[in-house]
Amino acid sequence: MYRLLLALLLLLVLIFLLRNVYRGFKGKERRYPVHGDQMVQDPVCKVFVPRGSAIVRQVGPVEHCFCSHSCADEFQKQHQA
Repeated sequence: MYRLLLALLLLLVLIFLLRNVYRGFKGKERRYPVHGDQMVQDPVCKVFVPRGSAIVRQVGPVEHCFCSHSCADEFQKQHQA
C-alpha cells in the first residue's frame, strides 16, 4: 500500500516538473512591452501605456501621450480655456 502511495506521489512530482519545463520551452510570450518601449502615463485617467501605442497630441509647446482619443480630446478641452 505504501509503495503505491509513494509511486503516485513521485508521479505527481514528475508531472509537475515536466509541466514547468514545457512551459519554459514553449514560445516565450511577452506580457509586458519590450525594454525599448517606455511606459508613459496618461494625464487624464492616469493609465500607463507603451509610448509606441500611445495617442500623441501637441498641447502648446509640450507633447502629451494618451491612452485613447477620448482622453486626448478631454485634455484639450480642459486646456483650451
